[in-house]
Amino acid sequence: MTEPHTAHDIVVRKIPFAFDEDIKPVWHPEQPEWSHMLNGASLTMPYLEPFLIRTVREAMTKIDDQALREDAKAFNAQEGQHYQNHRRFNELIKANGYPELAVVEAEMDADYGRLQKKSLKWRLAYTAGFETMTMGVTEWLISQRTKLFAGADPSVTSFILWHMVEETEHKTVAFDLYQHLYNDYWARVWGIVCGSWHVVKFSRKAYVKTLKKDGRWSSWQSRLTLFKRSMNFVWNVGKLLVISARPGHHPTKVSDPDWVTQWMHAYKDLPEDRIPLLDTTDPDIPAQFA
Repeated sequence: MTEPHTAHDIVVRKIPFAFDEDIKPVWHPEQPEWSHMLNGASLTMPYLEPFLIRTVREAMTKIDDQALREDAKAFNAQEGQHYQNHRRFNELIKANGYPELAVVEAEMDADYGRLQKKSLKWRLAYTAGFETMTMGVTEWLISQRTKLFAGADPSVTSFILWHMVEETEHKTVAFDLYQHLYNDYWARVWGIVCGSWHVVKFSRKAYVKTLKKDGRWSSWQSRLTLFKRSMNFVWNVGKLLVISARPGHHPTKVSDPDWVTQWMHAYKDLPEDRIPLLDTTDPDIPAQFA
């Protein structure tokens, strides 16, 4: 057992992003491979995040620490908002040219059903492991936002980066739950491997399918672009995974990007009926809303 937990300020924001019905799946005209890569990641969310929610909900029944329970409840509320928005977005991607993605969705549905039968310890290690990866993804997407998002559809950019802001807010929750209940170092490290690899695997299945449909998979130029972006991901996120696998690690040791705090402050000043849209015509994509 660990020392009493101190609750974090985790804000549940109910933001129904308004994607155009005829949204272009290649939402970054200059970077089609990148558009498909993120679409593939988005496809996993309505299957991954309910799995995380169920796992955290079950873990909550086994703890008495009220502050940790409050954080876990807020974690689930944020993740619920995430996957609902991802589901809306994914349905539009399928409707606007890629119905075959339903095959990948069916496979994910079956696979997460299988994982649901594993022990709570395994599932919570997976949850903490995936949440570890999101810290690296957040740092990568935000620090390189000009290269990755300048000139892209502002609704998709704003949606993705909002998700990353909230991943930063609740980055300690799954880790603290796991440590509170189990505190098994090697199982935690295995959770980092499983949680990261599993989601990347299904993301790749999805974007390979869409790139093939576009005829880009057979293009060496397209494959080279894809390889470079994939290596960029591996280098930036992999460094964080290695650091997080060390004994004695805690997510609070990972510094949050200043842009995340700026986003939070800007959102506080936004009227409740406004969807927070970033200005992607500005190369810096400042944390203020158009």
